[in-house]
Amino acid sequence: MPESPKDLVRRHFEEVFNHRRLDGCDELVADDYVEHAVAPFGTTEPGPVHGPTAMRGTLAWLLGMFPDLHMTVEAIVAEDDTVAARVVAEGTHTGVVDGSPPPSGRRFSARQSHWFRVRDGRLVEHWAVRDDLTTMLQLGIVQEPGATPSR
Repeated sequence: MPESPKDLVRRHFEEVFNHRRLDGCDELVADDYVEHAVAPFGTTEPGPVHGPTAMRGTLAWLLGMFPDLHMTVEAIVAEDDTVAARVVAEGTHTGVVDGSPPPSGRRFSARQSHWFRVRDGRLVEHWAVRDDLTTMLQLGIVQEPGATPSR
């Protein structure tokens, strides 16, 4: 029996992000993938990319900053070829990658919404809405207006 689109998306978060199973990128993500999610402080969507390569790059970038990153799927719904997942992302900022702020040692927990389009049992398109402001406040990257900067 073919895997349901909801199960495919759930596996994506559990196997690739939580268990760091990189071969899952080849198994779950189509080669002809369209990424609509803009990186924090980014200004443009990546657009058409080689899906497995882009997913491994995203995972490496996130784990470079948050080695203990964990994604919890709180809810998931599907209609036709579209799947939406409400996710809580959590981690500790102990690593650094090019262009990122120095490690703060602080933890973050923030909600995200991820939308995927599925075709032939693989993820082919992705949109995301993340609460990056909450994450950056928790990590001390940005300060609330009027707040005294922490050291």
